Amino acid sequence: MSKTPSTALAQEGGNSKMHNTLVYIRQHWQLYVFFIMPAFLLTVIFRYLPMGGVAIAFLDYNPIRGILGSQFVGFSHFSRFLSSPDFLSYLMNTLKLSVFGLLWGFPAPILLAFLLNRIISKSKKQKIQLVLYMPNFISVIVLCGIVRILLSPTGMINMLLGTNYNFMTMPQAFRTIYIASGIWQGAGWGSIIYTAALSNASKDLKEAAVLDGANIIQQIKTVEWPAIKDTVMVQFIMNVGNIMSVGFEKAYALQTDLNMDASEIISTYVYKKGLIDGDYGFSTAVGLFNTVINVILLVSMNAIVKKMNDGKGI
Repeated sequence: MSKTPSTALAQEGGNSKMHNTLVYIRQHWQLYVFFIMPAFLLTVIFRYLPMGGVAIAFLDYNPIRGILGSQFVGFSHFSRFLSSPDFLSYLMNTLKLSVFGLLWGFPAPILLAFLLNRIISKSKKQKIQLVLYMPNFISVIVLCGIVRILLSPTGMINMLLGTNYNFMTMPQAFRTIYIASGIWQGAGWGSIIYTAALSNASKDLKEAAVLDGANIIQQIKTVEWPAIKDTVMVQFIMNVGNIMSVGFEKAYALQTDLNMDASEIISTYVYKKGLIDGDYGFSTAVGLFNTVINVILLVSMNAIVKKMNDGKGI
């Protein structure tokens, strides 16, 4: 079937525009290099060059001798970690914090975005968003200090309950404290991307659903959810890919001698073995093990989501 004149002209115009753009770039390539080079150099210096340090995981690393002068020990550091009696404890603590944090924390910003989308008044919506976003700008250390004060025997929580428990010394309470404080700090900020995606939802379809008598749940299911579905899937894959990367600072700052059974995770263990004990090779091996597990989870979850989401993934 022959092309219509308008279609042919449109294609010709598009090809001409692309040709002109390529010619312009070729003539002024120095300008593009000037702007791209700083970002390229920063990426190479701070992202790719440090990857050479992974070699320390296979060495009996000595800072004085350096990487080339240190003895090669192969996978002995990995064997030492995997055969450690505390390996399963650290792994399970990390997985429990990550998995439960994902199950409870991931839906929170989505639900918050749906609720914010129901607010009609722009001024009220902006004020509520400001209050919800503020905890994100609190330093993790400051947040942990606030949590410790609130949960101390003389803190506000015990005053409200009429008790004098020291929650920070209870291993069974650590996971709840960690996850709940994380949701409070990050849910508002995390809802931004979903609120922006919801702005693409068809207002005409929403009005039609309201006229047809659809309730709030039905409106979300038929109109709003399709608008953010792809965004949710991508965010979920990325979160699963970081499931082993539990925040070190927060876990370490909330850690006490009495809650170590629940608070000692792989990242805090790496810090203690590397920077405190000076066992650089072993700590690097443990960190590399953690990274490899993250990559495997990311690739696996991306493949699963593609099958469930009509081939759409990262």
